[in-house]
Amino acid sequence: MWKWYAILSAIFAALTAILAKIGVKGISGNTATAVRTVVILLITWGIVLFSGQIKEIRELNKTNLIFLIFSGVATGLSWIFYFKALETGNVSKVAPIDKLSVVFVMILSFIFLHETMDLKTVLGGFLIAAGAIILVL
Repeated sequence: MWKWYAILSAIFAALTAILAKIGVKGISGNTATAVRTVVILLITWGIVLFSGQIKEIRELNKTNLIFLIFSGVATGLSWIFYFKALETGNVSKVAPIDKLSVVFVMILSFIFLHETMDLKTVLGGFLIAAGAIILVL
């Protein structure tokens, strides 16, 4: 099932790029990020409330909170820089560079999470990086 979620994530990420490029026209990336964040906040808390998962808040421990806070900061910075790039760059070039995050995730997961790095993973990461470089040039 995770593969279907990943495909849906990719589809919505593509829509995000196109819709964000149109939405950022005439305003700052910071304002666009703020509006987008409010929408995401409402949707995610709505899902948590209506699914009954709100009780999980009591189960959060110190490690959960620390790493989720850091993850939130990283997400916020990613979105701010993404929208700044969209303000002046072509979405067809900004999005592929943004997807270099996949390569960085592969490297960091190998270093910090001790995930295995097989030949397919290395080759796939290399092709993603090469594709992004080619699109930018």
